[in-house]
Amino acid sequence: MRKALIISSGVLLLGVCCLLFGCGNLGYYLQSASGQLEILSKRRPISELLADTKTDAELKKRLRLALEIREFASTEMGLPDNESYRSYADLKRPYVVWNVVATPEFSLQPETWCFPIVGCLPYRGYYHEADAKEFAAGLEQAGLDTATYGVAAYSTLKWFSDPILNTFSGYSEEYLAGMIFHELAHQQVYIAGQADFNEAYAKTVERVGVARWFEYKGDPEQAVRAARMQAINREFVDLVMATRQVLQQLYRSGRAVETMRAEKSRVIKDFQNHLRKFRKQHKLTRGYDKWLAAELNNALFASVSTYHELGPAFEQLLVLKNNNLPAFHREVARIARLDANERKRVLEHLSSLYLAAQKEAGSNL
Repeated sequence: MRKALIISSGVLLLGVCCLLFGCGNLGYYLQSASGQLEILSKRRPISELLADTKTDAELKKRLRLALEIREFASTEMGLPDNESYRSYADLKRPYVVWNVVATPEFSLQPETWCFPIVGCLPYRGYYHEADAKEFAAGLEQAGLDTATYGVAAYSTLKWFSDPILNTFSGYSEEYLAGMIFHELAHQQVYIAGQADFNEAYAKTVERVGVARWFEYKGDPEQAVRAARMQAINREFVDLVMATRQVLQQLYRSGRAVETMRAEKSRVIKDFQNHLRKFRKQHKLTRGYDKWLAAELNNALFASVSTYHELGPAFEQLLVLKNNNLPAFHREVARIARLDANERKRVLEHLSSLYLAAQKEAGSNL
């Protein structure tokens, strides 16, 4: 029965590709269908793995933890209660997909690629790193800044029951919990083609969820550690966003190309010097390697904006809903149904309230 379902899913995926895209884009969509089919074929129910005497003891421990987090997500956070993250798949690789982001040389506006169901996205994903790098190389030849990075998980938005993957199950408890909360948030509310809205909402759910998970467990040490890492990440994002602002001002200046190119290089090197000091200050021995690479360009700065630019709006909305997550989800869903202009107005208003509150809090210190 399981094999028949997988074959049926594969036929459905391939059929959709042929009907919707024709020959021009067929190669890309066939690799997408093949990659998703691989995930479906490798899924095994966690309950089955826990009962199997051949399952590694450490993996069993991680899967039990994943099930506890999964239950908490639905019972305590108001996230979807379905079969997602109740199965496991080992893909035998470090990432599930590799994303390619691209921008013009003097712009932080990412290129977009449009797909059915999810709409237009500021990245394009590949199930094989070599394919992603080949696509990025073609964009670079066309004069674009590019970045290629691995992704540990993605949501199929309830089209399939997404499994726990080896790509994120072996990391810290904080990371595992955050990943489950984040991806389930995409199943809760999602606007096709609005990646900045979707990611900022999911990031807010992730942040709150991790804090509440450790509070629920009565693990103050882990809670403190998670809060510290979140504070460090916020400081890093602030550094990135400040640099983005400097770059945006440069690109709008209308200066000569060679002058702008030299100044862009200086701004990025200055950012990297600040980042080295940041790592030393927080005693971080790893992380941020891509940000310190010689080839750092606009593309990574653009990708951070996608995940964080609307963050203040969702943080303020959560405050207005008294940190009640079900009420927060309902209001986010309501905002998602607004027309684009009204939604933008509401989010800008929420962001301004948040920033004003932060400024006032800072002045009272």
